[in-house]
Amino acid sequence: MGFNMTLPDERYRSLVETRKFLVSLLVPSITPKVPRKIREQARALLKHYPTNYYIDDLCVKLPKDYAKEMEPLYRMVKVYEQDKQDSNPQQNVNW
Repeated sequence: MGFNMTLPDERYRSLVETRKFLVSLLVPSITPKVPRKIREQARALLKHYPTNYYIDDLCVKLPKDYAKEMEPLYRMVKVYEQDKQDSNPQQNVNW
């Protein structure tokens, strides 16, 4: 079992899509059967969740960790590196 690492654009997309999901939980017309407790929890989480402005700012300040998009060649190289690490689990342990 390898430690699948995410790519910078996947991390970015995950933050953006999670925000959209939490917001959708607040709108009864989009998610009509969501219990009130779930809506309250989503609202509480969004209170401290980064806005799109701050998520975009992460891309500027931490480009190796967050990226809106990746160049296709760079993405291919990163996927190759991850596959190589996954095939050799000893390299994945960082303790």
